[in-house]
Amino acid sequence: MEWIEWWRLMIGFFVANVLGYGGGPASIPLMYQEVVTNYAWTTPSEFSNILALGNALPGPIATKMAAFVGYDVGGWIGLAIALAATIVPSAVALIILLNVLRKHRQSPVVKGMTLLIQPVIAILMLVLTWQMGESAIASIGWIQSLLIAAVAFWAMQIRKIHPALVIVAAFAYGGFVIPHINL
Repeated sequence: MEWIEWWRLMIGFFVANVLGYGGGPASIPLMYQEVVTNYAWTTPSEFSNILALGNALPGPIATKMAAFVGYDVGGWIGLAIALAATIVPSAVALIILLNVLRKHRQSPVVKGMTLLIQPVIAILMLVLTWQMGESAIASIGWIQSLLIAAVAFWAMQIRKIHPALVIVAAFAYGGFVIPHINL
């Protein structure tokens, strides 16, 4: 039965990453769909934790999330399969598309395609934010969620604190403060 999970890992991460135009941010909602909704490898709150931890560590977010989920689902072989399914489509597409774009870089069609996909990616991110917000509100309440979001916004946008530090602070807050509050 392990081979079935390995196959699902390959398909799930392949689909999420082959359609994730624009890199990690665009593939995260697709990964959520595969990891949480389609295969139920994690819960929405676990996915949020994986995403937060992945953002706090250096390197591409998609590969870190694939490695974590792959290892959790299928051990070291699952990790390798999920990573390959995440990296190979991008590498192959990059090689092919760079050759095509080099030949047609001034084409209005190519320029239009790259500009018009941006609103779709923005909506994907908005939907993921909504889903993660619902999960946070269900877990800690809307007041706590709104306060944490406001402090995070202030820290990153006004004070220009690096997002990784804000995530680490949120982890610390969640680890030290939240357990002492009656949820």
